[in-house]
Amino acid sequence: MFNEKIEELINKELDLIISVRRDIHAHPELGMNEHRTAKVVYDNLQNLGLKIETGVGKTGVVALLEGKNPGKTLLLRGDMDALPMDELTDLPFKSQNKGVMHACGHDMHTSILLGTARVLSQMKEYINGNIKFVFQPAEECSPTGGANYMIEDGVLTNPKVDGAVALHVWDLPLGKIGLKPGPMMAQSDRIFIKIKGKSAHGSAPQLGADAIVAAGHVITALQTIVSRNISPMDSAVVTLGIIKGGYRYNVIADEVNIEGTVRTFDPHVAEIMPIRIEGIIKNVCYALGCDYEFQYVNGYPLTYNDEKLTSLVMEGLKQTIGNENIIIPDKPATGAEDFSFFNKHVPCTFMWLGCKSDINENCCVIHNPNFICDERAIPVGIKALCGVAMEFLK
Repeated sequence: MFNEKIEELINKELDLIISVRRDIHAHPELGMNEHRTAKVVYDNLQNLGLKIETGVGKTGVVALLEGKNPGKTLLLRGDMDALPMDELTDLPFKSQNKGVMHACGHDMHTSILLGTARVLSQMKEYINGNIKFVFQPAEECSPTGGANYMIEDGVLTNPKVDGAVALHVWDLPLGKIGLKPGPMMAQSDRIFIKIKGKSAHGSAPQLGADAIVAAGHVITALQTIVSRNISPMDSAVVTLGIIKGGYRYNVIADEVNIEGTVRTFDPHVAEIMPIRIEGIIKNVCYALGCDYEFQYVNGYPLTYNDEKLTSLVMEGLKQTIGNENIIIPDKPATGAEDFSFFNKHVPCTFMWLGCKSDINENCCVIHNPNFICDERAIPVGIKALCGVAMEFLK
């Protein structure tokens, strides 16, 4: 019913939104430092008849659209922060901030949400209820995440939020959107291991307790958890990404520090992991004459798509992008999202927005210094969010 109007308004706003996206891409900011980005967002929300708050969750921006008549409240979220890496693309609007890059597409998310706000603010007479456009900081700042800060600052109240929706650019064909009910992204936890041995001369190992040897056995043994302690019907990931230890080639190391991540999709499996990990560390270290310290930090929870809301979201997508452009993924992704913190309070749906095309086929993997996102995904994302909002509030 509203498709032609939405399409017309997107075409009217698209040049502005693309220019904003390129400006944000060229000036990326790390989590909790998105001051310039937040100002760009604020400036482009002005004069739309929205109630705007800044400094929500430290650097976040929230814009409230109140429809013609009372009704439910939908939260639409876009994250703003970038990653600490140098951009290696040759885009004319590549990052001007050394060591910082929008390698996860948050510049796209911010621009799409801004475009959605500009379109729907011109359709107030058709809206019953409210829409909160939430421009969130620090999605990349695990294990805390910017969503928690915004929740603490009351983003889910005044008015009370009834449902939340977000999207993320993804390695799917341009024009497609992927979603399904149930698990969509993994629970992401952190592990910190310190193995404590006894130093000695490298020529007299019997006088020491070699923390490096113990670390080697711990690293190998931890990989048996997934293969031997988790059901073949379930899944988990244990990845150790940092190992530091030793002083000199001929000195027995007395300390090794290891850091890693654990990804799970099932609460029962998540409960097993810290117990089994510490059991292996403890027994291997004691067997080799070493001691240990272990810290398991719960990070982002499982991103779970509410069945009822996801069904409604799919209906909204059918109206705007067409049923043929909806992809039902076979499996959730092993990446994690702090949008999952909203899951704890309201029904949520998280979507993947396809941005892969002939112009970026070999450089469409997020968290990569060569990452390029096809901007033709922007109008698709705006249409999707507009369709979802109109379906939710009709």
